[in-house]
Amino acid sequence: MLFIRRAQSQKTLSKFFSADVWAPMLVGIIALVLWDIFVRITHLPPYILPGPLLVFKTLITDWSELFPSLLITLQITIVAFIAAAISGLLMAILFSQSKWIERSLFPYAVILQTTPIVAIAPLIILWLKNNTFAALVVCAWIVAFFPIVSNTTLGLNSVDRNLLNLFQLYKASRWQTLLYLRLPSAMPYFLGGLKISGGLALIGAVVAEFVAGTGGAKSGIAYRILISSYNLQIPRMFAALLLTTGLGVLIFVSLSVLSDFILSKWHESAAKQEN
Repeated sequence: MLFIRRAQSQKTLSKFFSADVWAPMLVGIIALVLWDIFVRITHLPPYILPGPLLVFKTLITDWSELFPSLLITLQITIVAFIAAAISGLLMAILFSQSKWIERSLFPYAVILQTTPIVAIAPLIILWLKNNTFAALVVCAWIVAFFPIVSNTTLGLNSVDRNLLNLFQLYKASRWQTLLYLRLPSAMPYFLGGLKISGGLALIGAVVAEFVAGTGGAKSGIAYRILISSYNLQIPRMFAALLLTTGLGVLIFVSLSVLSDFILSKWHESAAKQEN
């Protein structure tokens, strides 16, 4: 038992010190050093390009204002992401049950994806003017919806034909085939769609906040970025951008960990990553 625990701890340490961790960190450190050197050599004023040290200092001093705004954007992102995950999964299941439904409705999902959110966000905000939070969630949902429905539909339709014939041979019902064959086969595709959708939900929330321009105590991080750019508070704008970027990375890493946890026991993609 002790040997197993030591092996697990060594495996965790090896993952932490692997190239997947230190290589991006090394590139990031080099980029920050080059950024700082460039600002010092060119003597650029902070309202054009602040140095990384000034950005971090502004992040600390303005933390009490920036972080609550980030939490509001995070709330919009989470609600829109959950709504996109549920609706995308249900829509993909509906598509897998009928080719006619898929051929009839899937083009409209494509149209919804290709429509610029900046163009339709003012209309959504106008229609839901009594509930700005709901309007922002709808805008973020539109951006995050398509990757889930597209990936999951592909997964549901990419079932092994031999297994499908076996289910038909044993006279499995349509719902039994869906529950025990199609959904497990589509799980990697669904989780891949979630990783894409998580970042897109954040982008949709930020873009919707830009269009809405809501201020006050309940304003999101996009409003802080907008006001900082108007007032030429560029270090503060960079600090808000740093928080937004960090949140996007955190969302992607969390969904990647969730995907590896779900797939690690049975799917080849996660098993290969462990070797």
